[in-house]
Amino acid sequence: MWRSGTNEPSSFEHALEIDAPPAAVLGAFFDRALLRRWWGVSAAVTIPRSLGVYALQWPQSADRDPLLGRLGGTFYGTVIDFRAGREFFLADAYWLPPDGDPIGPMALHVSCDARPGGARLVLMQSGCDDSPRWRRFYHVITAGWREALSGLKAELEASRPA
Repeated sequence: MWRSGTNEPSSFEHALEIDAPPAAVLGAFFDRALLRRWWGVSAAVTIPRSLGVYALQWPQSADRDPLLGRLGGTFYGTVIDFRAGREFFLADAYWLPPDGDPIGPMALHVSCDARPGGARLVLMQSGCDDSPRWRRFYHVITAGWREALSGLKAELEASRPA
């Protein structure tokens, strides 16, 4: 989503068709080994149930963003709602960058509907104030999410039985 009258995003939303069952698509958000492969996390504690912990960590980047500092760090939130094979919702989520103050709170909603031959994944991350740091955050995560979700699609479709 974009702020009215600006070039600045205020949330991230993306839909993607994946040739895999919805349960496999949603399961990839909670499986440590899969998270490592498609999202590049170095550590994960994810509990797929209401009030479960959702915490991911990435290695620190060598490069520094002018507003955010080094990328990587930790993202954590609470699984508020979990519906196996259908959707989950994280709230009270924060990104703790290696440098600087946390960014949050924010929410992450991931849903998955069955389609012929696979699933349609819809992901939305929201939560924002009007600071330059938040606006930069959404610019950075937009590219990061698109790359990660492309990796998720490739990972699940490559491992699907013929």
